[in-house]
Amino acid sequence: MLLENVGLIGNCQFSALVDHCGEIVWCCLPRFDSEPVFSTLLDAQDGGRFSIAPANGDVGVQRYVENTNILETTFETKTGSFRILDFAPRFILHDRMFRPTQLFRIVEPISGAPRIRVTCEPRLGWSKSVPARLCGSNHIQFEKFDSQLRLTSDIPVSHLGGQPFTLTEKRHLVLTWGAPVEEPLMPLSEKVLGETKRYWRRWVKHCSIPPLYQNAVIRSALTLKLHCFEDTGAIIAAMTTSIPESPGSGRTWDYRYCWLRDAYYSLGALQLLGHFEEREHFINYLLNIVGGSPDLDLAPLYRVDGSVGPEERILQDWPGFNGDGPVRDGNGASLHRQNDLFGEMVLALVPIFADERFSAERSPAALNLIERLARKAVSLAGVPDAGIWEYRTEWKPQTFSNLMCWAAADRMARVAVHHAPPLEQEFRLAAEKIREDIIARAWCPEIGSFAASYGSRDLDASLLQMARLRFLPLHDERLVKTIDAIRDGLSIGGWLYRYRQDDGFGTPSAAFIVCMFWLVEALGDVGRKVEAKTVMDLAHAAIPKLGLLSEDYEIPNLRMWGNFPQAYSHAGLIHAAFAASPEWADVL
Repeated sequence: MLLENVGLIGNCQFSALVDHCGEIVWCCLPRFDSEPVFSTLLDAQDGGRFSIAPANGDVGVQRYVENTNILETTFETKTGSFRILDFAPRFILHDRMFRPTQLFRIVEPISGAPRIRVTCEPRLGWSKSVPARLCGSNHIQFEKFDSQLRLTSDIPVSHLGGQPFTLTEKRHLVLTWGAPVEEPLMPLSEKVLGETKRYWRRWVKHCSIPPLYQNAVIRSALTLKLHCFEDTGAIIAAMTTSIPESPGSGRTWDYRYCWLRDAYYSLGALQLLGHFEEREHFINYLLNIVGGSPDLDLAPLYRVDGSVGPEERILQDWPGFNGDGPVRDGNGASLHRQNDLFGEMVLALVPIFADERFSAERSPAALNLIERLARKAVSLAGVPDAGIWEYRTEWKPQTFSNLMCWAAADRMARVAVHHAPPLEQEFRLAAEKIREDIIARAWCPEIGSFAASYGSRDLDASLLQMARLRFLPLHDERLVKTIDAIRDGLSIGGWLYRYRQDDGFGTPSAAFIVCMFWLVEALGDVGRKVEAKTVMDLAHAAIPKLGLLSEDYEIPNLRMWGNFPQAYSHAGLIHAAFAASPEWADVL
């Protein structure tokens, strides 16, 4: 299976991955971090599948209905052609968002008399147990799930077991978790399809986009939105678990959770797009987490309901993506200390007090939260941690973590000017002390760059963000040298590694996609716009047809690896596209 041949659908409650064979290869219900119901992504033989496909097994051609999250797969066979529309409903109903845990599949003949097979074989989560099937007149109910799982269709139930039949007219299938569909399927499906299409197209029209790379930005925006769990405000890192970072690497992690760091970066992308409600939802999510941690002993990641992420375990009887395991449930990074996250949380919240569009969200509680997060960051400056890359080796004082501690103090000082004047001097002095410490202990003349950790000679692509954070003046020679050293020292086929040192699982062998976009931003920030556009053009040319990005690229094949789709990568693309593109006033 290639990730380039997989599409994403969802509605900010759940999601599903659909490959070009017409199969739902991954779907967790009733939410992103639940156990999988369909999971041939990680066990091709026994993972459970929901397939609508040609009887002869031909593959189709996929595309998104323009400016929506509705996926179309078209098949050409010897006996005729047909298409499938896959989507999850999302639209305003009764003055609130309607996002049921329902998966709609509409299959329609285009020409001739195509022969197709329909198979729906869910599994009871990680156990892979087969649920009992209770057949009704127009549905199949699957037993022993935590809630009722039912497939309702106007296809004869006798044809839902995988035997071939001739498709003579448009047919509809709805998989529901919870309350089943009782309405007539055809009018319901057409109505829900139309409303969902209109919703996404209106949402896209409200996006700000740059003049260049428009389609890539729109698809990234739509994909990033699907990573938002609207019920609580969480933003997950990716839809999947255990897709290796590179072949045979053993680097298989579970990303179906909210990393506080990643959420900040995603919020920044959504702000560039002009969508702000996600920030309000995320603030509520964060306030809930902080309410359960008075001392701000925050973990790097949480479940979408705000509870601490589950312990990491290896599932022994799962072969993995293309047989390349192990398969993991939960993530051991939940036990790490990553000191940078306090800075990122401050950066996520500061716009409330700097942008008048957020004035209604200002409150003593929000200001107190920023102050507490900044104090925590200051207290952790210079303290060893696992860092942004979650090293599973001995912890060191990571330069990026300290950079974010500096950012927390610096931004709190700026907020204090207007909203807490007695605190301004305290945080300005704290920020300057941390900055001086970073310069003294992380600048490495031997490599001509700031190093990954204090006293080391290793490069770290995350330090490209020094430019965006304005850690030094943009003309400062040390900043410019750091950008060039990272670009030269971590480059692979024009792309970038995160780092080259052993992280406990050996040395990484794949490029990390978001690092390329950080380079674009950094070059743009220091005024090297032509170079920024050249790098962005290289990245843009590698985007797959559906516009979805994973975490890693295997060079030189430019094959995607890592959990998919990756919110960090799509947020990075949005940031980079704005950085590399001219202003609208310069092109119109």
